[in-house]
Amino acid sequence: MAAKFFLIALLALSFSRARAPDPSQLQDFCVADRTSQVFVNGFACKDPKAAEVEDFFFSGLHMSGNTSNKQGSAVTAVNVAHIAGLNTLGISLARVDYARYGQNPPHIHPRASEGLIHFQYNCGTKKAIAIAALSSKNPGVITITNAVFGSKPSISDDIIAKAFQVDKKIVDHIQAQF
Repeated sequence: MAAKFFLIALLALSFSRARAPDPSQLQDFCVADRTSQVFVNGFACKDPKAAEVEDFFFSGLHMSGNTSNKQGSAVTAVNVAHIAGLNTLGISLARVDYARYGQNPPHIHPRASEGLIHFQYNCGTKKAIAIAALSSKNPGVITITNAVFGSKPSISDDIIAKAFQVDKKIVDHIQAQF
């Protein structure tokens, strides 16, 4: 009987040790220390005891952007450069204001794998607002028309005309805009 008890106790002790996890390496937040000379993925963390409310706050998303431009839109981007508390979280966001008939041209964010967009239309001012949250601290942006028609060095007119199945004169006209 004592041998069975000893065997069960030994088994229980070895099982509990096999399941003992390491403490989590994650931390709740890592406020960016923009003065640090250390280069890491993001900014080095400042001492959590030195974190301030301002490290988690951005004032500006409530203000309309200037949409009196060729596109009729304005983008206000917010990332770790604006909110130090976003450091290492892998997120950023943007507010896009649209004038009537305005547009945000077709584009991609090469360093973001997913996003969430909230749209709001204000009938009183005839303006629309989109808030986008992206899964990257620096999603980047590539505007398709700039990449195709305004690239340096330029892409051959013949190639673009064939790709879009349009006359070369149309391509020349569009490229002249850039």
